[in-house]
Amino acid sequence: MKILIVHNFYQRRGGEDSVMESERSLLLSAGHEVIEYFRHNDEIRTYSLPQKMRLAAGTIWASDGYRKLRHILRAERPDIAHFYNTFPLISPAAFHACLDEGVPVVQAVQNYRLFCPEGNFFRNGRVCEECVETSLFRGVWHGCYHHSRLQTAVVAGMLAVHRGMNTWMERANAFIVCTQFAREKFLSQGFPAGKVFVKPNFVFADPGPRSVPGEAPLIVGRLSPEKGVRIAPSAWAHLANGVPLRVVGDGPLRAELESEFARSKRHKVVFEGWLPREKSIEAIKAANFLVFPSLCYEAFPVAIAEAYACGVAVIASRLGSMAEIVQDGVTGLHFEPGDAADLARKVEWAWNHPEETARMGRAARAEYEAKYTPEVNYKLLMDIYSRAIAVHGQRNPGKTTAAELSGRPS
Repeated sequence: MKILIVHNFYQRRGGEDSVMESERSLLLSAGHEVIEYFRHNDEIRTYSLPQKMRLAAGTIWASDGYRKLRHILRAERPDIAHFYNTFPLISPAAFHACLDEGVPVVQAVQNYRLFCPEGNFFRNGRVCEECVETSLFRGVWHGCYHHSRLQTAVVAGMLAVHRGMNTWMERANAFIVCTQFAREKFLSQGFPAGKVFVKPNFVFADPGPRSVPGEAPLIVGRLSPEKGVRIAPSAWAHLANGVPLRVVGDGPLRAELESEFARSKRHKVVFEGWLPREKSIEAIKAANFLVFPSLCYEAFPVAIAEAYACGVAVIASRLGSMAEIVQDGVTGLHFEPGDAADLARKVEWAWNHPEETARMGRAARAEYEAKYTPEVNYKLLMDIYSRAIAVHGQRNPGKTTAAELSGRPS
């Protein structure tokens, strides 16, 4: 199968970039031909003032991207286009380019930007769904995107225009969400059930389960408000002396967290900063358990899948997708989001019950083997491609069938 991957990289590397790269590697390893149309937000740094002023209009409809993509589609004739992120340089005009060239589209969903200008249903330290409950322009009033009403208005305008054009409802043949929780969000907003499919994120290269007990609890990821990491110093203040913590990652809250922990001096807390993936996996294998205190819904944290692959239990917020992915008492523990005392209770229990925590780690590894391996993910992805191509073929008689493209008997 020939697959076109369409992706707009952010200036700050994020989960969408990692997921795209893993799935691209998966497709290539399976022998598919992969074509790429990539843009990177680093381009914006080179823009002149007039170009930056035109960026708002381009966020709604990037004419240059539309023309470039149509040229690629005509030259390569892919069997399917797999979209990841189109914001802001590619724009939803890319969906129309695929429709005009008769190419079916699958949209991977790693955030909630179709419903929320900020993309994560998070504002002022808590979950916020005002843009769903009332209007997109509630986000404009709050200035949710980059703390700017003007920039939020651009994003909200893009969403409003393309809702009016039925870009997502009519131009996409399938949506890939990571959890049933996310699927329910899409269905509640009127998306057809037959177009929204659950396929979790996965770990492309199996690191294998750890062979020795862990040394310290671990937090890994971006140190920013929506990730809930501010809770850590307060939670550790509730613990008896001597419970260590290792923090892998960086972000705007790092200095604040380091300062908070330094004042306490009751626990050994080590900040590692960002680590390459290999070193990050080593850190997870060396952990007693992973602590994931996010305050936003999340899509599907790859760190949790990596912990499962390493046979490490997870203590996570009882919120959104995390409450679905982590089975309380089986593969980890839940705590009330933002409740430092509750997190401390769960950390203390896991620290003082190493055998039970190791048992949950083994259950986490079994969950990985059942759901989050490349082999399982590949089968799910091919099935979604086939369904998307079939839907497209029903609307465009005479096109190649899904069975023909997948090599299966029709």
